[in-house]
Amino acid sequence: MIVKALFRALPQIFHPATRAVLAKSLGLTLLIFVALGIGAGFGLRYFFVWMGWSEGGLAGAAAAIVVVVLTAWLLFRAVAMAVLGLFSDAIVIAVEQESYPQAAAGAHSLSMAVGMRFALRSLLRTVGWNLLALPLYIALLVTGVGTLALFLALNGHLLGKDLADMVEGRHPELPAIPHGTRWAMGIVSALLFLVPVANLLAPIWSAAMAVHVLHGRRERTA
Repeated sequence: MIVKALFRALPQIFHPATRAVLAKSLGLTLLIFVALGIGAGFGLRYFFVWMGWSEGGLAGAAAAIVVVVLTAWLLFRAVAMAVLGLFSDAIVIAVEQESYPQAAAGAHSLSMAVGMRFALRSLLRTVGWNLLALPLYIALLVTGVGTLALFLALNGHLLGKDLADMVEGRHPELPAIPHGTRWAMGIVSALLFLVPVANLLAPIWSAAMAVHVLHGRRERTA
């Protein structure tokens, strides 16, 4: 069911409504990391001056680039999903109107305030749990696959919860997505974030997939 939902969602990424959300979410995510880079540059420059090493300059700029690249690698998924939370209702509406028009007609719209709460909760939960897991990530590097396995298990759980929250809020009358299905859905989404190019589409693609998982279950039991 998850694989079927994933492939049903793929062409819907490129529809006008979802393309607009993709552009806005990617643009806002990029702005966040640009602001982070500028802040890191100034911060490191003043840190070097305070330490009496130099006036920053090229060293500060180089250090800022390293900080931003590492932070982007570690936090891209968290920031991208948090940003998506601000626009998730538009994606869910677009997918439902095309694939499940009857369900779309009776859905409950979510306010921007709800989206902002979702975004903040998603960001704090993702960053917090991954920071707690960081020592284990490092320790498991010697196993070759342990770090990746832990990353997928943890972030699959977190992503599955985020995606389920995105779609279930519009349809409180429907049964919730089971925990096992949430986790499988989250692992697929986490894998998308690891693939170059696909990781840029992963937030929108994952949200569309979650719509098909929710309504696909109802179709199978109907």
